[in-house]
Amino acid sequence: MKNLTLILLLMLVHIGTNAQYDIGSQATDFSLQSVDGKKVSLSDYADAKGYIVIFTCNTCPFAVAYEDRINDLDSKYKGLGFPVIAINPNDPELSPKDNMEAMIQRSADKNFSFPYLLDLGQKIYPQYGARRTPHVFVLHKEEGNNIVRYIGAIDNNHEDANDASERYVENAVDALLKGEAVKTEKTVAIGCDIKVKK
Repeated sequence: MKNLTLILLLMLVHIGTNAQYDIGSQATDFSLQSVDGKKVSLSDYADAKGYIVIFTCNTCPFAVAYEDRINDLDSKYKGLGFPVIAINPNDPELSPKDNMEAMIQRSADKNFSFPYLLDLGQKIYPQYGARRTPHVFVLHKEEGNNIVRYIGAIDNNHEDANDASERYVENAVDALLKGEAVKTEKTVAIGCDIKVKK
């Protein structure tokens, strides 16, 4: 009986360590270094109504294709209370062009208007359950908690923004700003696998 109890406890611990955010999950805060040398946390944005957290990188063609659209999302929604916070989840040892120096250069080249953070040690992306770059999590502040209200792709056309017929992130944020439920809460993120040591 003791052995069975021990096995069950170990299983629960294992399940707990692999827990990932789902719709309705409460996202915890983080503190990650940005390309400007400062640490950035969700709590830095005291007046935010929510956040557009995007796991992206320098090297994935899908992520690169979305860079202008990510800038546009920040430009459109930061002033309305939903700033973009971009996080590079790739291990820089496996993907050297995703190191901080390269991130600083990319941010300058593309005039990123949002903080671009490095998930050094890769502790944050597994909490979210991010799988690809880019992978978006829209958080909504509710009673002081950051609640996940959308997970997935930015839109339904990675090749051409003008041909996208569904703008998932915009639709989600627009609904939240109106106090409405998000109609499409989850989509499949299309992009490159996150580079992680096996």
